[in-house]
Amino acid sequence: MAAIALPAELTMAEASVTLQALLPAIAAADAPPVIDASTLQILDSAAIAVLLECRRASAAIGRELKVEGLPDKALALARLYGVAGLLTDVAAD
Repeated sequence: MAAIALPAELTMAEASVTLQALLPAIAAADAPPVIDASTLQILDSAAIAVLLECRRASAAIGRELKVEGLPDKALALARLYGVAGLLTDVAAD
């Protein structure tokens, strides 16, 4: 399966629409879903919330979600909230 790409901007304003686009792609995945976050440039804590909801949706169908290319700002937010280990293979320090 090809990676599911995040948009360049994922803030509170885009979170609902983005999540509604991602969830069907995750549900339709015939292999563990992969989210490509490398294009993500403008983000806030809503991006982390969307990724966590995608992780829950993937777990609900028995698959482990993989997030690739998570930008440093997103990783810093995930670490701040104590959830970096849920989104990446990087230790949460």
